[in-house]
Amino acid sequence: MAIKTIEILNVMVFKRHLRKNNAAFKSIEEGDSFNDGFKMEFCDGINVLIGENGVGKTTILKMIYAATQWSIKQTDQGKTKRLVQFFSNSLKDSDALKNVENKEDYCYYKVSDGTHSFEDSLSHKGIFNYDQWLGLDIQSVFIPTTEMLSHAKGFLAMNQKYNMPFDGTQIDIIVNASLPETREIPLAMNKILDRLSAVIDGTVILENDSFYVLKRDGQKVDFSLEAEGLRKLGLLWKLIRNGLLEKGSILLWDEPEANLNPELYPLVAEILLELQENGVQIFVATHSYNFAKYLEIRRTNNEQVMFHNLYRSHNIFSNEMQKTFPGMDDSREAIYSQSADRMDKIKYNHIMTADNKLLDEVYEL
Repeated sequence: MAIKTIEILNVMVFKRHLRKNNAAFKSIEEGDSFNDGFKMEFCDGINVLIGENGVGKTTILKMIYAATQWSIKQTDQGKTKRLVQFFSNSLKDSDALKNVENKEDYCYYKVSDGTHSFEDSLSHKGIFNYDQWLGLDIQSVFIPTTEMLSHAKGFLAMNQKYNMPFDGTQIDIIVNASLPETREIPLAMNKILDRLSAVIDGTVILENDSFYVLKRDGQKVDFSLEAEGLRKLGLLWKLIRNGLLEKGSILLWDEPEANLNPELYPLVAEILLELQENGVQIFVATHSYNFAKYLEIRRTNNEQVMFHNLYRSHNIFSNEMQKTFPGMDDSREAIYSQSADRMDKIKYNHIMTADNKLLDEVYEL
């Protein structure tokens, strides 16, 4: 099952948009969307979220993850309250997620598979349409930017007793990696495991609450002693081996390129494409133009990968409009998005702009 859309209104950085029928917006290029709230449509394959810092890329990943986790039928009475902990472990309730300038306005985020929807209403402190959504059992895995397996020993027991400074996604990744391995792995997944195993020179095992890389020569290396980029690949190996990335599941990965040698970008891009071909819907947030570009050039068809650029409203406002709305950049700045199947079709593309600036400086030498 694939996630098709997300809608957000007055949650964190996502503010209400000004309406397009305002006369001041006549100079805006056609094609820009100006509804009351933020909305993004996804493809069934790989969705690549790009944009500068603070535009809500990680927030969107966590909203999708929260929705998919809610779809899993279970008897945990406290899971509604703990939705907020996917965003931060220090938040007591959902009021903290409301946009600071619009707390009295309606605040919600809504995730849909095209037929069913999950709506977390911060204003009503409740979930809408939960009877339709609960029980869909959408399996998902969230890989956070922070590497967690090297902290696994005793972590889950400590987390139950104390208020650990980690959000729900960081806790869940240790839980998922600690699950028992499945007995049978599809042939296509075995091929991916072999490619990852070749890079980390072994396999990942769990012994006595600690993770190790069991090298091909029989040496057992503590997970924390591996290079952090290789730990990411080791984690991906373990998740696949545990049977968590199968047809119909969703992978959400925040900054796959972080601490990864750029020489490994093509490998990771190809593995994500292979996972997609085997029925896994993928969401990644990245700041790397090179990594995103590898996904574009290594795909076999345009439908496999969609790029979603998030940008602030000042990128589309002319000087005249800024005069009409003084202070827009500070107090009324909203987040907009544009989606395309190619990087060069996207306007206000900050990672492409940064790459071009570097090339300009190189040429000037």
